[in-house]
Amino acid sequence: MTAPTAGTAPVAEVPNVFDPRGYVHGLPHAAYRLLRDRHPVAWQDEHAVLGWPAGPGFWAVTRHDDVVRVLKDARTFSSHLGATQIRDPDPDDLPFIRRMMLNQDPPDHGRLRRLVSRAFTPRRIERFTAVVRERARELLTAAAGTARSGDGVCDLVTAVTDEFALLNLADLLGVPDTDRGLLLEWTRRVIGYQDPDESSTHPAASATGAPAPTPPVNPRSPAMLRDMFAFARELAAHKRRHPGDDLMTVLATDEELPTPELEMFFFLLTIAGNDTVRSAAPGGLLALAEHPEAYRGLRGGAVAAATCVEELLRWHPPVLSFRRTAAQDTELGGRRIRAGDKVVVFHGSANYDERAFAAPHRLDLTRAPNPHVSFGDGPHSCLGAHFARLQLRVLYEETCRLLPTLTVAAPPQRLVSNFIHGLKSLPLRLAD
Repeated sequence: MTAPTAGTAPVAEVPNVFDPRGYVHGLPHAAYRLLRDRHPVAWQDEHAVLGWPAGPGFWAVTRHDDVVRVLKDARTFSSHLGATQIRDPDPDDLPFIRRMMLNQDPPDHGRLRRLVSRAFTPRRIERFTAVVRERARELLTAAAGTARSGDGVCDLVTAVTDEFALLNLADLLGVPDTDRGLLLEWTRRVIGYQDPDESSTHPAASATGAPAPTPPVNPRSPAMLRDMFAFARELAAHKRRHPGDDLMTVLATDEELPTPELEMFFFLLTIAGNDTVRSAAPGGLLALAEHPEAYRGLRGGAVAAATCVEELLRWHPPVLSFRRTAAQDTELGGRRIRAGDKVVVFHGSANYDERAFAAPHRLDLTRAPNPHVSFGDGPHSCLGAHFARLQLRVLYEETCRLLPTLTVAAPPQRLVSNFIHGLKSLPLRLAD
């Protein structure tokens, strides 16, 4: 990696958007704005934090057009060279991590994406609409009942959105009822690894940043995924004997998909498929609660639910950042990028770029067009975006039908993470 060259602004003038603790109060809009306006491609130091050792640093990309360029240009900005997390993986783990479709470049990535796309079709997903709607109704009705029987307040993360995302994914994959809790356990392990409250991989770390005696274990390492992969193999064997109308049956019976690739697909679908909706759904509900006029317009039919979904995804992107590695010397945002440099795109900043969105800090549920990058762009755009949009649309429609008012009862608790824009709790007043 290369540090900034001569002529770079002093470090003090460049906001730090690396520290995971900087996101516990929401998107750092002031820092993002300063970076977009003055340092659109800015060098960031990777300091030691939350038990993790210091890293070599990276370029933070914050303008919408630059983010889209990085995401679309896989030849220059590789997912394969250093994978897609800001922190460098252990060199011994890198070959393993590169087996995941998310961490591959074309043409290998395209081959695997086409294989799984045969199972992840819109027609198959649409069959789940009725089940998804009934589940949303049941969970929201129960949440409203809990609120009425108590002080009028209910935590919609624990009562609705965690279960909603988890059970929908389990249905899609064909995971037996008795094993569905494992999906949430694995998701929390992998997604919440930076949060001392969520992760068991660094028990000695604390929110104050006190270092752990030994570095925490990377949740994407082979050792930490052994139980998930064993489950994937067992589930695939079960589906070959007892096929069903689900994704795992399709994948398990695909002769072009060897076991190691099936394991990686199961990992990707379990984590990304669960947490995309698990993070986006409460973020969208929080936005509606904070903007009662917009919510009244949605309930009154003035706004199409599908258009609303796109604006709420822009407002609360489920993913905060993704890393690429420069495969060759290049220039981006007026900065010289060397081959081997880490280049990290910040979705939350791109979604609020005044150059791409008029009045980006105004929640406009009718906004169109809406070129947000919450599901990425280019060859790695979210494979499950159609299913995620379906779930979010149905959840917001049923929320409008069942909950006349949404009021924030206490500040939400946010995930300590520079990767996932998650909410750990969302106390909303649903009844007087």
